[in-house]
Amino acid sequence: MNEELFEEPIHDLERKIEALSGTGDDNATRSKRAQLEKELEKVRTNIYGNLSSWQKTLVARHPKRPYTSDYLKHMVEDFVEIHGDRRYSDDPAIVAGMALFRDRSVAVIGHQKGRDTKEKIYRNFGMPRPEGYRKALRIMKLAEKFGRPIFTFIDTPGAYPGIGAEERGQAEAIAYNLREMAKLKVPVLVTVTGEGGSGGALALGIGNRVNILEYATYSVISPEGCAAILWKDPKMSKVAAKAMKVTAPDLKALDIVDEIIPEVPGGAHVDPEKQAVIVADVLERQLDELSALDAGELVRQRYDRFRSLGVYEG
Repeated sequence: MNEELFEEPIHDLERKIEALSGTGDDNATRSKRAQLEKELEKVRTNIYGNLSSWQKTLVARHPKRPYTSDYLKHMVEDFVEIHGDRRYSDDPAIVAGMALFRDRSVAVIGHQKGRDTKEKIYRNFGMPRPEGYRKALRIMKLAEKFGRPIFTFIDTPGAYPGIGAEERGQAEAIAYNLREMAKLKVPVLVTVTGEGGSGGALALGIGNRVNILEYATYSVISPEGCAAILWKDPKMSKVAAKAMKVTAPDLKALDIVDEIIPEVPGGAHVDPEKQAVIVADVLERQLDELSALDAGELVRQRYDRFRSLGVYEG
């Protein structure tokens, strides 16, 4: 089977279950539906338990994968979105604001890709411009001022490389975020929920805890970009995905991430509400751990964490 079509057996069973929905509700139909649902669960578990690095990359980009707005819907209450960077404009590719998380006031910031064509264009496919990163930092500074922990959700192909973005200081905006996030005196919890693409992801990624969902990816460049540079052949993307070690287990082994958050069987897109609860439980536990640290300790812990990346003892 074509590696990109690995979900086809799952879709076949889903179509069969859906077809039964209009054939009555007698005992035979219910029995058949239960049998198919049991088979579907088994097939999902088998397929998702044996994904290649390239297939995990495709899952991280799944069009139904929950985005920041979905986590906000199921994780927090009283979300108040804040717009604009007070310099140029608002950037819909980043959603940011204040909310109540399990009786705690927090700031939430994350990439937003969009679902249909109209929203994807509006959100710029989740690729922020400089004003998006400046807006994010504005909310982080506001959270620091009022002693609120910060949650960031990463899911972007990368920062937008357009001419206008470069003219307005894309690289400077990302670099400034890296420096300022390192100095924040409140807990910062980062979660890679889909694609963690290059500096566009890292600009929201300097945290005391860096989590990644089971089938998310995090890399300096996309596998396609790597293949284009090294081999000048897009067909080498699958090889690049494996060599780059972009998957959650690879990143955990290298201490790039602190914790892998399990996904519901078949991936987060199967049940976004349940997935949000799983993520929320992890964030609550980590927030409890970090609450024991004072401001200076939080900054030192975050600094030491990132300074230790890539260090090996012979």
